[in-house]
Formats: sequence, C-alpha cells, structure tokens
Amino acid sequence: MRTPGTAPLALLAAAALAAGATPATRAAPRPLWELGLGGGALIFHDYRGADTMHVYPVPVPYLVYRGKFLRSDHNGLRGRLFDAERIQLNLSVNGTTPVRNDSSRHGMPDLRPTVEVGPALDVHLWKSGDRLLKLDLRLPARAAFTVEASPRVVGVFLAPNLNLDIGQRRGDDGWKLGLLAGPLFATRRYDEYFYGVAPPYASAGRPAFEARGGYAGTQLLAALTRRYPRYWLGAYLRHDALAGASFAASPLVRRESYWSGGFGIAWIIGHSSRVVESED
Repeated sequence: MRTPGTAPLALLAAAALAAGATPATRAAPRPLWELGLGGGALIFHDYRGADTMHVYPVPVPYLVYRGKFLRSDHNGLRGRLFDAERIQLNLSVNGTTPVRNDSSRHGMPDLRPTVEVGPALDVHLWKSGDRLLKLDLRLPARAAFTVEASPRVVGVFLAPNLNLDIGQRRGDDGWKLGLLAGPLFATRRYDEYFYGVAPPYASAGRPAFEARGGYAGTQLLAALTRRYPRYWLGAYLRHDALAGASFAASPLVRRESYWSGGFGIAWIIGHSSRVVESED
C-alpha cells in the first residue's frame, strides 16, 4: 500500500487489518500489552505514479496495547476519542518517506519525509455471528507535515474506504483476512508538493505543471495475518489506480496502475501479566 512514499512500518502495520468482534459474546481476556520484534521486506514505487521502485528490508515491531483510550493493534496506533456501539472517533497517523534520485525528478529538490496526523471516523456498518465478518466505513482525514528542522504543512489527505474483516471465531488465532477499497482525495497544496513542476525545473521532457487538488485515484488492499503463540506473520498486496486523478497529467506521473506489497514476521518476546477484555 502506498501513498506517496508511505512509511514502510506503516505498510506492514496495515498488513494486520483482519480482526473483529462478535456481538453475541463477551470479549475474551487478553494481556494488556504484548511486545515483539522481527523483520520483513517491502517492494514499492518511490511515490504514487513513479516508474522507479525499490525493495527495502525493514524491522517489524509488534506492539499490542489494549488500553481504554489508547490502543495499538491490527488497525495501527489509535487514540480512541469517542466510542459508541456503531461509531468510533480515533486518531489516525501515517507518514511518507523521502524521495531522492528518482529519474522523473532529476534536478528537482528532494522530497522531505512527512508525518500525517488527523481524526478518523469509523462507522460499523455490519457484523456477522460465528464467522466473524465485519464491515466498516472508515473516514480518515490527515494533515501532512514535513520532517525537518522547520516543519511546514504540505496539505491534507483524505482516504475514505470500506473495510471488510474476515476472521476466525473469538479466541482463535488462525488466519485473518482484511479487504479494503476506496477513493483518495488531497488538497491542492498536498498534490503540488508531490507532483508540481515549477517553471525553473521545467524542460523539454518535463513541462511545468501546477496541481489543483481533488480526486487522487483509488486503492485496493488485501492483507493476511496469523498470530501463533510465539510469533506473528503478516503480508499485504495493494493496487493503486491513478486514472482520472487531478494530477494525472503531471510529467512526474509515469504509471497510472501498479501493485506493491510486503511481508513480515515478528517474535513475541513479552506480555503483561494483567489481562483485559479484548476486541480481537
């Protein structure tokens, strides 16, 4: 999965999308926290639409925290701001990596890494019984900031999506599958940061381009995970389609359709002696 330069650890965290809750039974007790560490690899394009790609070995931290207001689990690190039966307001965090030496950006300034932070409204649309199917509508909205001595805002990124989790019966640590699909949207400033070509950097093969913001393509993602007593496995595969995106005419967009993916394994090295009711 990849927004422009999406942080590798965020990608592997997204591989653990599959889990849910059975409405007819009480939550099974689990440790308040679990800690592990492992490794994995990612293959992705330098930014959405780039024609260059790399394979990166990455560390894979495994952190599960089942607190009342702060949680770290299959949906990433979340601050639970509001929690009702069908609606949750969480804190959404993401990031992008720096982009250097990309062929289409030759001679242009390098892209700084960014951190994206904002609220995410999750609406629980439907839950099944025994087979643990769960359909959610997720509405994250994040402001992006550059990571440098003097950070600056580079715009806002929206990623509404439908998420289907397919798991096992409660308490079963078998394979879990997550499927996600939805459109992407960004402000003009966000798109200009990644796809704009200022006149001083224009050339015969790279005309000047000013982004206008709006529709930013679609994403499809499938993630598969399994938790064993002593270790965790995860993998994901994502498809990006940029046809019709507001920045599709930028000379920095070289591919409008492509796949990316990754996998990881983490060994569980410790857990809390205190147990709490869990949603997984």
